[in-house]
Amino acid sequence: MSAFNVAKFGGTSVANFEAMSRCAAIIEDNPSTKLVVSSACSGVTNLLVELALGVQNPDDRQAILDKVRAIHYSIIEQFSEQEKTRYSIDTILTTLSSMAEAASFQSGDKLTDHIVACGELMSTHILTQLMIERGINAVRFDIREVLRTNSDHGKAEPVIADISALAQQKLYPLCQQHVVVTQGFIGSDVEGNTTTLGRGGSDYSAALIAEAVKASGLEIWTDVPGIYTTDPRIAPKATPIPEISFSEASEMANFGAKILHPSTLLPALRHQIPVFVGSSREPEKGGTWIRKQVESAPQFRALALRNNQTMVTLRSPDMFQTYGFLAQVFNILAKYQISVDLITTSEVSVSLTLDQTNTSGQAPELPADVKAELEQLCLVEVEYNLSLVALIGNKMSAKKGYAKQVFGALEDFNLRMICYGASPHNLCFLVGEAEAKKAVEVLHRELFE
Repeated sequence: MSAFNVAKFGGTSVANFEAMSRCAAIIEDNPSTKLVVSSACSGVTNLLVELALGVQNPDDRQAILDKVRAIHYSIIEQFSEQEKTRYSIDTILTTLSSMAEAASFQSGDKLTDHIVACGELMSTHILTQLMIERGINAVRFDIREVLRTNSDHGKAEPVIADISALAQQKLYPLCQQHVVVTQGFIGSDVEGNTTTLGRGGSDYSAALIAEAVKASGLEIWTDVPGIYTTDPRIAPKATPIPEISFSEASEMANFGAKILHPSTLLPALRHQIPVFVGSSREPEKGGTWIRKQVESAPQFRALALRNNQTMVTLRSPDMFQTYGFLAQVFNILAKYQISVDLITTSEVSVSLTLDQTNTSGQAPELPADVKAELEQLCLVEVEYNLSLVALIGNKMSAKKGYAKQVFGALEDFNLRMICYGASPHNLCFLVGEAEAKKAVEVLHRELFE
């Protein structure tokens, strides 16, 4: 099979019957598309997370389950053949009801993974039937048979070698005979327990699958026509970017651009698989191609915003003209598996932000045990309600005056933890969550409009 395309559809792309029909039309238009990766229907994952957190009142639990059922039934009701798909959905909902009841007594990461995975399991039953009714030779495949991960529930890490071997054994042969519909976001550990790759992990799993089947292309279909210079809802004059490098796109994803999951591009980069990002609502508008090499590399490419930041500041006079302090700090963080994102230092203090790695999307917490151990070394201050603004570009420091242009535009904002130098592709800083969008809007006007 020479041209093998993988197409991934996000939650808004499979939100209802009309949206799923547009997906099917996109698949029909590209005969090379042999593998389809689907998210949960729009809004479903949020309802499932609510159940996973534990809903005590049985009536409230049932009300949420009824909402989940209604979203899926509204699509099934428009099928010619409804019985088989309805039975599949009801079976999952019965299991979901039991798990939601268990979560009301005691929630946990493992149970949460089983609960939130139900969204993708249901959407793929429905999308497969819709495609069959349009005459597409489609078959549903449970990706948990292939996408092997470790047992770190809520933020599982893929086992690349196992995924590759299982995909070649079970998935690739199926794609030679059918258009295969499977789930994003979910996997399983070696014991068969359901795992998730973290919030937004559908893109990542699609890239992992594309890598495993040696695809020639990966399409990410969402609700916007490609990657923009920033979120158009923040800066209405934001413009689409026709082509962007892997390096630039990775920075955008890492720093909060919701168009891609931060890890999406790693498998594509390893095998130089071009990635296309487009709108399933308006495929005719084109989109953005992400490639290793691009024709243009402007000084300023885009702005990204990431909310729910946690900043930890460590202060100690013992840092002054000594060695080993940071090693002790990072040994403690490593001991408790705390992932650090950004870091700045002075002679007597260090500030860092904590990575958002789990499914909830909430601000990361510094666990009490970690704080207590760090306090044996230094003073510890934890701050919330911060946002990270990142300016993405190329060799910004090579041109004189760029700093004046950037920081001059932001003179009315209180900037925290300014970071530049580790990467030639970004300059970033923290700002209060309440003024973050305004900061992005002002900076976009200065640099891009």
